[in-house]
Amino acid sequence: HRPCSDHQACGPELCGDLVDGTGDVLGDLGTGADHLSGSEEQDDDLIVRRSGELRHANVKTLPYPGFPTDMQPQITTVLTLASGTSTVTEGVWDSRYRYVGELTRMGAQIRVEGRTAIVEGVEKLTPANIQAYDLRAGAAMLIAALAADGVSEITNVQYIERGYEDIIGKLRALGAKIDCVEENDEPPIRQIG
Repeated sequence: HRPCSDHQACGPELCGDLVDGTGDVLGDLGTGADHLSGSEEQDDDLIVRRSGELRHANVKTLPYPGFPTDMQPQITTVLTLASGTSTVTEGVWDSRYRYVGELTRMGAQIRVEGRTAIVEGVEKLTPANIQAYDLRAGAAMLIAALAADGVSEITNVQYIERGYEDIIGKLRALGAKIDCVEENDEPPIRQIG
């Protein structure tokens, strides 16, 4: 198990493990395990362990102790690779789906109706040049890029790096191939694949 004590920091690792199916993550999401299949509670922690294909789910974000709204982009990304039709309903904030266009550029099948995203699972995501619009959506872009077979480039990585301590190092430790590329005076981009 890889321990993770902050539920905000655990989200990308938990979802990254779900899309690639390797290892277990032990963490505290601040919510019950009933929101994720393949998970189990142990004391106050949650262990996420994937066995088999991802299955569709219906997720609704709620204030604590419900499913965290900050994990909404990440779980939506996971559900793009789940069999069947999933729904993700944002129960806390309005206009939280700006990142969906980036996922559809990678082959995801998502449509947004009000506060709900309807996600038709696809077999795989394809690499693309994408951008992070904010911190949590940026983490979702990292997960999508890791799930895609090939090299993706993410711009606006400053959003990701300001909110996750050494996220690149942590993902590399999990086996991700990530490089920092600086282009002229532009902010750095991350190549993943």
